[in-house]
Amino acid sequence: MWKDLENFLHYLKTERRYSAHTIQSYQTDLSQFVHYLEDQNSRDKVVANSVDKKDIRRFIEELYLYGLNKRSISRKLSAIKSFFKYLQRIHVIKHNAVLEIHSPKLDKPLPTVLDEEEVRKLMDLPDKSSFLGLRDRAILELLYGCGIRLGELLQLKMKQIHLSNHYILVEGKRQKERILPLGQFAKKALTTYLEKRREITEEKGESDRVFITPKGKSLYPLAVQQMVKKYLQKISEQDHLSPHVLRHSYATHLLDRGADLLAVKELLGHSSLSTTQIYTHVSMDRLKSVYHKAHPRSERDVYK
Repeated sequence: MWKDLENFLHYLKTERRYSAHTIQSYQTDLSQFVHYLEDQNSRDKVVANSVDKKDIRRFIEELYLYGLNKRSISRKLSAIKSFFKYLQRIHVIKHNAVLEIHSPKLDKPLPTVLDEEEVRKLMDLPDKSSFLGLRDRAILELLYGCGIRLGELLQLKMKQIHLSNHYILVEGKRQKERILPLGQFAKKALTTYLEKRREITEEKGESDRVFITPKGKSLYPLAVQQMVKKYLQKISEQDHLSPHVLRHSYATHLLDRGADLLAVKELLGHSSLSTTQIYTHVSMDRLKSVYHKAHPRSERDVYK
């Protein structure tokens, strides 16, 4: 099955145009599955046609025994399903045993969201007198002001910035481009940062990436994740503080203020409306909380 797996990963890269990170996740999950099959069958090689639903169920049971949560197990099963669907499509297998396996039912926790006052406090934290502070402020403003993903932000190139027309051009998942409007705060922060950035590139050499280190090198994901978390921890006590919190906040605040769900879907670059709809639940929960706290005849206070 290793050759089949290699062909599948090549297919994801060349035809489906998945990101390197996504392909790596598929490779990790599917390699674990193939190793398990080889170990269970005491063979160096396992043929895809020999795999049945009992093999897959035992693999899932093994994952539970190792203490994996439902979400991780569901992800691995999803990778196996995609792999076997591909094998059936190219006629490597006739019967797809995975179709008979159901994914674990997942709880759907609502995303972590900042309120508007927390966002205002967050944006005041970076030191506006230094290159790093100006860069951090511009990153925070783009993450919140445009709802941009971390990967999209790191891949952002100078030619994608259109300050005079108040927008940036982003290349999202599967190389799908979308235009994101620049609000006044994001535009001002980005303009100020780019002026300081010019001093770095004149000394260290030009880079096509928008966000760079003081040495003129491209930023890497962990550096931005740690930076954003550092600032978020100063204004919020919530868990799971990451750059994606600002994207969640962007979407929720748009809906709070009456934005159309379909418009938010396009701004976020979601392929499915159902993915965007989770923010309507967040928005509704926030509205209920405000109502119960503020209205004198909310259901919590009736006939006390």
